[in-house]
Amino acid sequence: MASILDLKQRIAACRLCAERFALSQTAHKPRPVVWFRPEARILIAGQAPGARVQESGKPFTDRSGDRLRDWLGISEAEFYDQSRVAIVPMAFCFPGYDAKGADLPPPPICGQTWHGQVMAALPGLRLRILVGGAAHRYHLGTRKGVTEVVKGWRDLPEGVFALPHPSWRNTGWLKRNPWFEAELLPALRARVKELMDDD
Repeated sequence: MASILDLKQRIAACRLCAERFALSQTAHKPRPVVWFRPEARILIAGQAPGARVQESGKPFTDRSGDRLRDWLGISEAEFYDQSRVAIVPMAFCFPGYDAKGADLPPPPICGQTWHGQVMAALPGLRLRILVGGAAHRYHLGTRKGVTEVVKGWRDLPEGVFALPHPSWRNTGWLKRNPWFEAELLPALRARVKELMDDD
């Protein structure tokens, strides 16, 4: 247990991107959001914390989190139970906004520095939920677009689901792809429930 506590403390203290963030439109300081324990059985691999998460210090404390919890079919308490759910984004800090007010992508140095160590510290994972293109690329080694990856969900490795980002900006995507809610989500919810109930 000491080794994973040390890893979490080192990530929480990481300041690799301090200069990068200082030059962004938000000019903010790093605040890594670290949310995992070694006994977790479900991994949620997201993109990067948003501005609200930067303030709260807790992952998915925004409208995207509300939608993601609905997709998974679990309560807020279940979602934040670190003994069951590990939330490991591709960047642990909010990357900031560009000049147009859009979210900057997760800095690659974060994943390159930390993700191998984090994955090795989570030996009990039985389900990996990959949220958004950056997580698809890292965990699946794919260059395919988000729609193609998600649409091929039945062909993914066992224990892996790929999702689009639950941002409300993707509401149009959901309307154009009704199979997502009709076919993929019931299968995902059933697997999540199975693992959440497996004590």
